[in-house]
Amino acid sequence: MNLYVFSNHVFKRCLKNSQRNEVYARGQWLQTCRFKTSAPKNFSDYESMRSTYKIQVPQRFNFAKDVLEKWETKEKSGQRSSLPALWWVNDHGTEVRWSFEELGFHSRKLANVLRQVCSLERGDRVFLILPRVPEWWLVNVACIRTGTVLIPGTSQLTARDMRHRLITSGAKCVITDETLAPLLDTVALDCPSISTKLLLSHKPMDGWGNLTELMGRVSDDHVCVDTSSEEPMTIFFTSGTTGSPKMTQHSHCSYGLGLTVNGRYWLDLTEQDVFWNTSDTGWAKSAWSSVFAPWIQGACVFVHHMPRFDTNTVLKTLSHYPITTFCTAPTAYRMLVQDDLSKYKFQALEHCLCAGEPINPEVMCKWKELTGLDIYEGYGQTETVLIAGTFKGMKIKPGSFGKASPGYDVQVVDENGSVVPKGQEGDLGIRVKPERPFSLFTEYTGEPVRTAECFRGDFYLTGDRGMMDDEGYLWFIGRSDDVILSAGYRIGPFEVENALIEHPAVAESAVVSSPDPVRGEVVKAFVVLTADFKSRAHKELIKELQTHVKSITAPYKYPRKIEFVDQLPKTVSGKIRRVELRKKEWGQQTS
Repeated sequence: MNLYVFSNHVFKRCLKNSQRNEVYARGQWLQTCRFKTSAPKNFSDYESMRSTYKIQVPQRFNFAKDVLEKWETKEKSGQRSSLPALWWVNDHGTEVRWSFEELGFHSRKLANVLRQVCSLERGDRVFLILPRVPEWWLVNVACIRTGTVLIPGTSQLTARDMRHRLITSGAKCVITDETLAPLLDTVALDCPSISTKLLLSHKPMDGWGNLTELMGRVSDDHVCVDTSSEEPMTIFFTSGTTGSPKMTQHSHCSYGLGLTVNGRYWLDLTEQDVFWNTSDTGWAKSAWSSVFAPWIQGACVFVHHMPRFDTNTVLKTLSHYPITTFCTAPTAYRMLVQDDLSKYKFQALEHCLCAGEPINPEVMCKWKELTGLDIYEGYGQTETVLIAGTFKGMKIKPGSFGKASPGYDVQVVDENGSVVPKGQEGDLGIRVKPERPFSLFTEYTGEPVRTAECFRGDFYLTGDRGMMDDEGYLWFIGRSDDVILSAGYRIGPFEVENALIEHPAVAESAVVSSPDPVRGEVVKAFVVLTADFKSRAHKELIKELQTHVKSITAPYKYPRKIEFVDQLPKTVSGKIRRVELRKKEWGQQTS
């Protein structure tokens, strides 16, 4: 396999090693880790980053025209590095490397397919389900160019899921591959809004236009639509705790400009960087970190088309390619640290990040022991850009997801929407009055009531519980519906999971509430055992784990129930589906 060779790129390792004790002020975590960091490239420190961050939102904005075409112009004049804009590989050794010029060429042709062949108008909705293939990126850019509204979906959707999304959204065009086309055909008759179906395949299929063939017939001459900054750009379906998935709508500026926070500050990318984000294409994190954030900075987006997450493939890829920045889910890091990392050398890697769910301090320390690199945690959601995070140059407090991002005033509020004192638990919120951040979602389309429920007083509520310490660091306690109330105590699942994973028997765990006739509910842990402990007697091991948790955190938090499982239910992006475990527990009570 050929490696991409480039010049004038200095691979940096973190600058120093030292011992550092990090004690969480409330006594909930105690971690001893080596401290090593690398200097930020795009800012000097957190305080200056916050004070100097200012983005003037223009009346008209289009990411393809105002960002991608500018990088294309710089590239042509030799003012950008020789790295590709998109670098795609698969398990068979095939590689695709597109410059910004080539990305523009192909996306303009696809834009002409959407406009000329499919007769799509500005504002029409396009439903896209493709895996990590280069065409997924082309559809993203082509929709932006034409002003059509992109609705990404994961390949894990069922026919019922697809039907709901297509009927609710009124999508006029669907784009997928030969794997999912038959499933889409089973629901298409129920979706009268569909006028065009495009297929990515080498084989023809009745009723479907062949995407590659159609692109070969049209011109690459396309003028980008002059979109308003506030015009709808994309819709993500997000699941709530009740009701059907909601259509979360973002404008051209909320992601196209708002994700500058992610690319410039949290990821700290430049045009000299090769950035690999492992998110599935159906989720907002892929838009965050595989499209907007890196390309705002002119960085190279690296993609490995893995059918499923494989630790050996990930570690080999990090060793063989000049990837400088790596972002994946906490679940993935938990899997990676169980491998033998001594077999690999990550000579280019300098910045590691995670998002999607809280990461256990134990995993952070183990990754650092094995690689010498910190993991910088980020916190956000589909409705926002990065809400808070640990940024380069900041002190890292294991267990905390850092401080508020530039552009957001993040506070912890009570049931009346008032800011609570430092150290007190409450709901995590973003201030929206007197000025609403432009990087916040527009609405849950067609659902004004559910949109209004997200706001309390001067704040948008994230739906998470947390607290802020005296230094402004934010600590995750749990989803509002994850908090366990047992015998008058409020218990956050994450702190129990943190304690469990410090035991060598625990590979992964998920903690939920379980019904109890005396206490109302108690803590129950679902535990995946490491290989060395799978043969141990379960009764003895349960007592050992319970004693261990009592020694780590407040005794009332220990799991009174423990069930050993082979695996935990997860979303495609790797988040643990605690809601599924919770339903199992409480369903058993009522059945």
